[in-house]
Amino acid sequence: MARVVGGAAAWRGRDISDRDDWKIELTGDQREELLYALAAVDRPGIALREIGLADFPLPNLSAVLASVVTELVDGRGFVLLRGVPIAGLTDRQIELMYWGIGLHVGAPIHQQGPEDLLVHIRDAGLDPDDPLVRGFQTSAKLDYHADSSDIVGLLCVRPAKSGGVSTIVSSVAVHDELVRTRPQVADLLHEQWWHDRRSGDGPESFFQCSVYAEHEGRLFAHYGRSYMESASRGAGVPALTREQVAALDALDAVTNSPEFALNMDFTVGDIQLLNNYTVMHARTEYVDHPEPERRRDLIRLWLILRGEFSLPPDFAVGGIVPRAVAFEQR
Repeated sequence: MARVVGGAAAWRGRDISDRDDWKIELTGDQREELLYALAAVDRPGIALREIGLADFPLPNLSAVLASVVTELVDGRGFVLLRGVPIAGLTDRQIELMYWGIGLHVGAPIHQQGPEDLLVHIRDAGLDPDDPLVRGFQTSAKLDYHADSSDIVGLLCVRPAKSGGVSTIVSSVAVHDELVRTRPQVADLLHEQWWHDRRSGDGPESFFQCSVYAEHEGRLFAHYGRSYMESASRGAGVPALTREQVAALDALDAVTNSPEFALNMDFTVGDIQLLNNYTVMHARTEYVDHPEPERRRDLIRLWLILRGEFSLPPDFAVGGIVPRAVAFEQR
């Protein structure tokens, strides 16, 4: 039977929206340190995989990033890092700096193919209703979901002309509210559900994983409704039952409540870091500038924690990129 978990990760957006303690503004010295570290790795033809933690030293900022990891794992589960000095840098220099920052948070993993270590979140003009299209490839609204890594980072290179607001919600607070108000729904969400990787039509595109699981004293969440609904396209995968649809409706009603949601308007040089197991994220629909060089561009980085961090078994093998496989190929 599901139980109320509570703790620092069970925050509600209404209670913290006016606070600044989840924002970290880089100092002038810290920005200079990043530019100095970038200069050391900014060489023609260098591949991201060639750059390790020791190649991107941050003598002072590293302590701040270590505290960020603690906050992500044992605190609220999210941080907004502001003032990353990307103005005037080339696209490749921005990627190198972001990669270096990420190394101080965790080990980067691939997101689609083995070489997709950084993914640009841009509107590719694709059909959001196509079951093989990933939501980030469109400008459409994205519902609450969690990614496949321990930590997800989004660096804002350019915001949209309008819209594209990032919204996050505490998976723990949502879970606890359902335990209190809809205990049968909470119990059902702890059972196994089918999910779709949208990697093709073969059996490898489909996996089973609970929406919520408690493991070694921690609560974990893995959710993406559209990927759960499209799973029935797989051979032998049943359609969602009426009871399951009602459970997802109840979950969505809480996640979209103004009481629980926290909105973030990204500005240039912001990095949002989230714990995928305790925070779900969404995005409003956006409208882009007509000029290609001004269009919305976020860079996504998936990270796994370097220390011992045990996951429920189905979480380790689930997701778009199974964590177990990603860990081996990092």
